[in-house]
Amino acid sequence: MGVEIIKVKPADDGMRLNRWFLKYYPGLSLGKFNKLLRTKQIKVDGARAEASLKLMVGQEIRVPPLEAEKVQAQHVEISAKDKEFIRSLIVYKDDNIIVINKPSGVAVQGGSNIKRHIDGMLEGLMFERDEKPKLVHRIDKETSGILVLARDRKNAEVLTSAFKDKKLSKTYLLISRGVPKINAGEVKVSLEKNGEKMTAVNEGKKAITKYKVIDTSGNKFALIEASPLTGRTHQIRAHMEHIGCPIVGDDKYFGSERVRYSEFADKLFLHAYKIDLSGIYNKKPVISVPLPEHFKNALNLLGISFKG
Repeated sequence: MGVEIIKVKPADDGMRLNRWFLKYYPGLSLGKFNKLLRTKQIKVDGARAEASLKLMVGQEIRVPPLEAEKVQAQHVEISAKDKEFIRSLIVYKDDNIIVINKPSGVAVQGGSNIKRHIDGMLEGLMFERDEKPKLVHRIDKETSGILVLARDRKNAEVLTSAFKDKKLSKTYLLISRGVPKINAGEVKVSLEKNGEKMTAVNEGKKAITKYKVIDTSGNKFALIEASPLTGRTHQIRAHMEHIGCPIVGDDKYFGSERVRYSEFADKLFLHAYKIDLSGIYNKKPVISVPLPEHFKNALNLLGISFKG
């Protein structure tokens, strides 16, 4: 098939050009997409366009031959079991957002060998709407806790920008192996990706994590409240390892010597506990979610108290 001229549909009004191609041509790599833009093979209303261009209804997109990249996504209806499961995670819902309490071990999005994930169950959260909620941020598969979903594109844009600009304050709870030398403070250590890990470096992407020790179990374990002031991948996990207090159950950032505790569940003890949405939604409350059972059981076993 040759060049196509495709009109922007109402459902895609306001969508960025790069996201439009990701939606309709999922096989198109970022590198090839950028090359097509540079060589003016992709145009909007006959003019050269930027990847960030927000599309409007009725605009015409020139699409070069991309038949191999146009993989028709098959709609797989969500099962009744998954619909019940995803709805059971809801802790807050209004006209703009839905907040769920994601369990540890459930991925936010699909990937290699990941068939069941939050993104694939969002149809179960449509309720009276004609569109599925939209992901606006992620947390690691093994991290439990708060995941905010936008109920429409307008709120998705607001939230995506807010997360990017660090306008939303997030608080995590974790159990560390070892107790920090200082009970409260900030870890200011730049991070750089090294293989599958983020490694502390002298010169890299700036990363700051604020923390406070809530309670301890002797000098072996601590319950810590942590807030990332920047948004680097695995930031809290890497920073806790850096100060000699890796998170219990972490199979990637475990310090110089890996230690397993058979009395604990084999899970990561990092929980996205609280988020303050007042920076963008004036009437929204500070939302917190309960600790998962494996976390509560560990605190009881260690004799650590938490009143949340």
